[in-house]
Amino acid sequence: MNAQTETITAIATASGSAGIGVIRVSGPLSFSIVEKITAQSPKPRYAQYCRFLDENDKVIDEGLVLYFPGPNSFTGEDVVEFQGHGGQIILECLLQRIIQCGARLARPGEFSERAFLNNKLDLAQAEAIADLISATSEQAARSAMRSLQGEFSKAVHAIVEQLIALRMFVEAAIDFPEEEIDFLSDVRITQQLNQIKKLLRDLKNKAQSGVILRDGIKLALAGSPNVGKSSILNRLTGEDTAIVTPVPGTTRDLLRAEINIEGVRFQLVDTAGLRISQDVVEQEGIRRAENEIKQADLLLLVLDHSKPSDFDDQFSATIENFAARKRLIIVRNKIDITQNEPTILDQDGNAAVLISAKKNAGIDLLKKSILKMIGFQSTGEGNFSARRRHLLAIEIAENHLGIGESHLSNDRAGELLAEECRLAQNSLSEITGEFRADDLLGKIFSTFCIGK
Repeated sequence: MNAQTETITAIATASGSAGIGVIRVSGPLSFSIVEKITAQSPKPRYAQYCRFLDENDKVIDEGLVLYFPGPNSFTGEDVVEFQGHGGQIILECLLQRIIQCGARLARPGEFSERAFLNNKLDLAQAEAIADLISATSEQAARSAMRSLQGEFSKAVHAIVEQLIALRMFVEAAIDFPEEEIDFLSDVRITQQLNQIKKLLRDLKNKAQSGVILRDGIKLALAGSPNVGKSSILNRLTGEDTAIVTPVPGTTRDLLRAEINIEGVRFQLVDTAGLRISQDVVEQEGIRRAENEIKQADLLLLVLDHSKPSDFDDQFSATIENFAARKRLIIVRNKIDITQNEPTILDQDGNAAVLISAKKNAGIDLLKKSILKMIGFQSTGEGNFSARRRHLLAIEIAENHLGIGESHLSNDRAGELLAEECRLAQNSLSEITGEFRADDLLGKIFSTFCIGK
């Protein structure tokens, strides 16, 4: 049987006890299942009070039934929702009764997948449903809602339309070879290319912010012992998360905390002080610290501003790697000793922030620098939720446009420019699902919760 001709069902509310529990049904048997379980014929789009009966006409529960005939439903199929009491045992009994009447248990994300396959929403909108459910901040939720309402998809479609227009113009030159030199020398081609590249840059910036909002950032604190890493951790979390003493090497294991800066979620890790040590326990702490640092998205290298840097050369390669990728912030702590003012400086292309964790001075500057370093547009009302696959698709499209532009300027090869535009278009269309690899849907919808 074709999967889309089957009727599916799942509990749509979270597991556990609650006042209300919802079971969703979608597919051609939805109407007959309601009739069997309630002994009533449901009215379309009407909240109808019913008793839910088992095969022996004994009452399982009572509540509301809502019936949405296709195609005017979430999935585009006939959809029914049973809204009863939220006890887990009651819901399981009702679910088994629905399955007994001909439905099967839905796979994770199968309701949203059917909505996509029935053109009720595109792939970016379907993913936004999961992002909205899992949002960990108000800003992340608002960004997911903008994607769900189609703002991300509209931006992608606008660029695809321009790519199609450029392809049509260039392919006209190929169809009329006697005019090709005039066509390919037309300034409009260059103007259109530049416009598309600008739109892609803007889309990439917003998508980057969306990825950050959705996934969060792993932020590691590193430095020599007794430079104030744990004090900075406490200031960023606003709690006494770490023990702070004047004794070097107090932190020997990893300390983890989650913080939120302007709606962005950070997984903050305080690591053991990096130094040469003969202590077996401290050596293990340093080994774990190095592993954690290498996995971080952003590194805060903490230095004691009141002393010359005594950071050991053994660890310099790891630090230089972050510096080369512009993923390093140098935090010069203890300016209360040197009588400096909190400020942000440029140090070899990376930010250096002067702070005093002890006096709570410059912590806001540090947060500002962190957001700037990750490229987050904190005031961007146009941001939308995005995923790393979206970002990769945009980068691939940018790469194809760059190659096509090179073919045009160096080789006067209009046919190669048209081909690169086609490939860029396909890459962008993977975001909305209009062009997709065969296994893409399975990978995406398998990450959804059952019942969505």
